[in-house]
Amino acid sequence: MTNFSITAENLTYHYGDLVAVDHIDFKVEEGEIFGFLGPNGAGKSTSIKMLTGQLRPKEGKATLLGIDVAQRPNRVHQSIGVAFETSNLYEQMTAEENLRFFARLFGVKVDVKALINRVGLENRGSERVEGFSKGMKQRLMVARALVNRPRILFLDEPTDGLDPVSSESIRNLIQETRAGGTTVFLTTHDMFEADKLSDRVAFIDRGKIVAMDKPAILKQQYGKRLIKVEVAGHNGHSEMREVRLDSQETGIALKQIMETEKVITVHSEEATLEDIFIKITGRGLA
Repeated sequence: MTNFSITAENLTYHYGDLVAVDHIDFKVEEGEIFGFLGPNGAGKSTSIKMLTGQLRPKEGKATLLGIDVAQRPNRVHQSIGVAFETSNLYEQMTAEENLRFFARLFGVKVDVKALINRVGLENRGSERVEGFSKGMKQRLMVARALVNRPRILFLDEPTDGLDPVSSESIRNLIQETRAGGTTVFLTTHDMFEADKLSDRVAFIDRGKIVAMDKPAILKQQYGKRLIKVEVAGHNGHSEMREVRLDSQETGIALKQIMETEKVITVHSEEATLEDIFIKITGRGLA
C-alpha cells in the first residue's frame, strides 16, 4: 500500500477576483522528491503556503501526514521544514545561534556543529549571517529547515540566483535528505533543476495543473527524441542533419548519412521539461 505524505484535494485560493490556485489535486508519496513547476505568478507560492498552513484554502483541503493542515496547523508544523526563497534568518546572530534559536522554538536538541558541517559551512558557524554570501545563506536556511528532523521538507526556489558550486551543494543536500526518508516538495521555475532532482513533476500554469508524471514519461509523451549529425558542408562550413529516433525510418536515414556524407559529430537530444511546458501551455517560463 502506498503511503502519501501530502494530499491536495480541490485546493483553491483567490485574492479577490484573481484565482491564484484553481481546484488542484495531487498526491506526493512518502520519500519522494516532487517538483512543482511553473513560471512566476503561476500559483506555486500560494500553493505551498496553503500546504504549510500559512494560508487557509478558500475551497478544498491539504492533508499532510494524514492531518488536515487548516484544522491542526500546529501539529503539522512539528513535522515539516520550510525554506523559502526570501531569507528569514537573523542576520545579527551567528549561524550557530540561528540554529540553536530555532531548535529551542521546536523544543528539540540538535547537534548544531554537525548540521553546520552537513550543509557545507564548516568553520563558519561562529560568523554573523550578515557577512554570508547568498549561497551560504541559502545553505543555512536549509539547515534551519532541518533542525526538527522534518518528515516533509518544503523548498521554494532553493538554488535561484546561486553560482554553480552553491547550486550543486544544495542539490546534494536535497538528495541526502531524501535518502534519509524525508519527502521533499520542491517549487521552482528552473526546469533543469527540477529534472535533475525530481522523481515526479507537476506543471502549474495560471493556477491549474496542466501535466503531472515522471520527467522521463513526460518527455516520451510530449517531446521528440532526435539524433543530431554534424556533417561537413560547402566552403568549410558544417551543417546539421536531424533524424528522429521514434521513426521506423531511423536506421535507414542514419545509414544514408553515414555512407554519403563526411560525419563530424553525432549526438542524441531529447526534449527538456521547458520544451514540454511551452508545448503544453504555449508560453515560456518568464
